[in-house]
Amino acid sequence: MKNFTISLYAFHLRHTLTDAPNEVDADANLLWENLAKLGESSLPFSNLKDLRSKLICYQNGNYYPEAEQGRQTEWLTDSGSIDLGSISTIEGFQINANIQPFLLNDTYAADFTLLPESPHISIDVAQLQHFQPTSLLPDNIQASLGQTLWIYGEVDANENCQELAKQYAIALFAGTNLNPVFIKQGEIFGSLLFEYEAADSDAPQNLTKKSHILICLNNNQAQTPKLAGEAYDWLLKLLCCHHKILYIYQQASNRYPEAKFIYSYLEKKIKDFPNLIADSQNLQPLKELLVEMPQKSLDYACSLQDLESHHTAITTNISNYKTCLEKITAIGGDTPKFWQDFLSRAEKQQQQIETYFKYFTPGQNLFEQLIESIRGIVEIEQAKHEQYRLEAERALEKALRDKEQAELAREKRENKTTEKRDKRLQLSLALVTTGLAFSGISFQSPAKPVESIITQIYPKQSLDCPKAGFKPCMLYGGFFVLFHIGVGAIAALVMGLIIWLSSKNQKRRVIPVIESIKQTSS
Repeated sequence: MKNFTISLYAFHLRHTLTDAPNEVDADANLLWENLAKLGESSLPFSNLKDLRSKLICYQNGNYYPEAEQGRQTEWLTDSGSIDLGSISTIEGFQINANIQPFLLNDTYAADFTLLPESPHISIDVAQLQHFQPTSLLPDNIQASLGQTLWIYGEVDANENCQELAKQYAIALFAGTNLNPVFIKQGEIFGSLLFEYEAADSDAPQNLTKKSHILICLNNNQAQTPKLAGEAYDWLLKLLCCHHKILYIYQQASNRYPEAKFIYSYLEKKIKDFPNLIADSQNLQPLKELLVEMPQKSLDYACSLQDLESHHTAITTNISNYKTCLEKITAIGGDTPKFWQDFLSRAEKQQQQIETYFKYFTPGQNLFEQLIESIRGIVEIEQAKHEQYRLEAERALEKALRDKEQAELAREKRENKTTEKRDKRLQLSLALVTTGLAFSGISFQSPAKPVESIITQIYPKQSLDCPKAGFKPCMLYGGFFVLFHIGVGAIAALVMGLIIWLSSKNQKRRVIPVIESIKQTSS
């Protein structure tokens, strides 16, 4: 090939929709850091290792993205393209390099181009290794959105371009375990364009490890470089849209199984719900489900939001991709058919994301309804249990109160019995005391009544015991004692009668007063 160039177009996400306006992604500067590392190792261009000092997003060697705010241009330099200098090869010619750094909305884009010092130097397949192409592979660049390696060269008209493109594609990955796969062939700006891909066998779906290769061979002296220069901005943005569409669809595809898993969880819980509410006495499973559901619902809502955001993003990039195709076609007159095929495939992917979103959207309402249903059942059952608890507490309180009242009544009865017994005892003591008192008084008084009775029985006997004899004396003594005891007994009976009448009259006076109080209370 003559007029040979090899260009790396790398695209790296600067920030996402979830980042605040003054925030960037955690690895936003990774692209510039890895490119600068190439200048310290395999591609020792003098200005490449000092790349940070050339970018406006770095200050004093530190990443400072705030400096990008308010800029009216997509360039990340104040002087356009950066000349990186040159390095020598063992064959005696120099390799020049330049880099063009851009900020395309939310994406960092870098065009890192290597070319011989003279366009007339012919570069064959073996000489491709002077450009250290393995240094430009995804493992070293780590662009989050992906990258494209674009090789351009001019060849003879009788050259087998398809075979030559294959040899260069294989040479790009010499010394690695990657094998480029031919995808499509087309034409652009009068030259042939061959598309290849090389994926890491350990992570075939990882875009950061997938190589996208375009080999453009000019075999009829077409004005390809001139037209490509005129369409440069649109070519760069088309490649950016290409990688962003792939990235967005992969993100949506990753979200689909997550949303599907949560949706399956929801369907299972809905099927189990009748069994859970049938055993309403056991609220623990419902409570556990009520704890789980909000987080699941939030995760599900996040999945839906991401799917909707991915749909919006892929729609925007498809529209931008169409615009780029139209602009490139207007400049060059033709574009590769496989670019149009990619657009058709992207539109189908757009529809697929929309289908995902529509399929899962009803589940969000189901989550809300299920949560509300569980919450309602739990609240009702808890209210019932609370009512049962209150009723049980009231019944217990009543039982305790009844028991207490029974104890008080029993104690009252016992107290009354004791009081009555004490009163009877006191009354008995009072009566006995009264009787004894009157008996004592009677003993001290003359015994004329007893003497008259004895005299009538024994008229001829003297009452003097020694003279009267045994019987009159004993009779006199007996009657004397009985008489005085009888006096005491009569006195006690009279006293008891007086007390009884007194207490009866007191009750008669108290009862009307009690009845009056009851009526007043009523």
